[in-house]
Amino acid sequence: MKAAVLHESGKAPKYEDFPDPVIQNENQVVIEVKAAAVKNLDKARASGRHYASYANLPVVVGQDGVGLLPDGTRVYAPGIGGTMAEKTLVDKRNCVVIPKGIDDATAAALPNTVIGAALALLYRAGLKKGNTVLINGATGVTGMAAIQMAKYYGAQKVIATGRNPVVLERLRGLGADEVISLKQDDKLIAGQLKEINSQTHVDIVIDYTWGHPAELIIQALKGSSLHTGAGIVRFVTCGSMAGETIQLPSGILRSSAIEILGSGFGSLPQEALDKMNTVILPEMMLLAAKGILKIETVVVPLKNVETAWNMDVEPGKRLVVKM
Repeated sequence: MKAAVLHESGKAPKYEDFPDPVIQNENQVVIEVKAAAVKNLDKARASGRHYASYANLPVVVGQDGVGLLPDGTRVYAPGIGGTMAEKTLVDKRNCVVIPKGIDDATAAALPNTVIGAALALLYRAGLKKGNTVLINGATGVTGMAAIQMAKYYGAQKVIATGRNPVVLERLRGLGADEVISLKQDDKLIAGQLKEINSQTHVDIVIDYTWGHPAELIIQALKGSSLHTGAGIVRFVTCGSMAGETIQLPSGILRSSAIEILGSGFGSLPQEALDKMNTVILPEMMLLAAKGILKIETVVVPLKNVETAWNMDVEPGKRLVVKM
C-alpha cells in the first residue's frame, strides 16, 4: 500500500510503499482510509521531541482517520497503526459511524477539536447554561470550534481573544459576542477584560495559549471572590502555543476565587472518555452535517504529503490528507 512514511525524526514523511497492516486479534479490523488530519500532535511525534515520539523507524504517521469498513460503512477511528495510508488497522469497538452530509475531510478534522473543546467545556470547566465563557486563543481551529460548542451547550456570552485580526472578525459570525486582539498593548487588553468582567462575570476561561496571554487574563480577572458573590472563575488550559510557563504570584490565588485546571487525556474523567465516541462525537458530527458546527480544512492528496507537511496553513483551518 502507499503511505506517508517517516524515516528520520525531524524530517517530513515520504510518500512510498509500506507493508499492509495485519490483523492480530478478533477486535481488530482493517479499514480503507479516506482522510486523515495533520494535527500538532502528529508533527510533534514526528519531530522526535514529543514524549510519545516514534521509537522505531520507519513508521506510518497519523493518529486517526476516516475510512470504510469491509462492509462499506464509513467510520472515524483512532489507528492502532499509522493512519496516513491507504489502509490502517483499528479497533472495531472504537469506530464511530459517520452520518451522511459530512465530507471525509471535515469528519477527519473534527474529532481532535471535540477533545480540545467540548470535553474541556463540559468535563473540566463544568459549563452550565447562562455562563459567560472566555476563549483565549480563539483564532485557531480548536478555538473556533470552542466558540460554537460553548454557545451550543448554553453559554450566554462568549468572549474570544486572538492575534489574527482577519480571523478575529470572523469569530462574531461563529457566535463570539466580544473579540479582543492580543496584538494590542497589555494595558489595553487588561482594560477590556476588566470592563467586560465588571459587566458580566467571566465564569470560564478555555485557554489555548498559556504563556503571557494567560498571565494577562488571570491578572485582569483577579479579585473575583465568593464572599462578594462574583463566583468562581474556572481557568482551563488546553494548550501552550504562547509558552510552557507563566508567572503566577501566590497572592492572586489567595485573594481570588480562580481555579486553574488542565484538560487533556490525563486529566479527563473516564466518563468523558467513554462518552467521547458514544455520545459527544456523534452529536458533533451531526451538527457539522447540518451546517451548525463549522470547521474549515485544507485538503492535499497523500502523494503530496512530503511537501505539504510543513506548509503554512491559513489560520483557523486544518490540514487534511486524502487518500
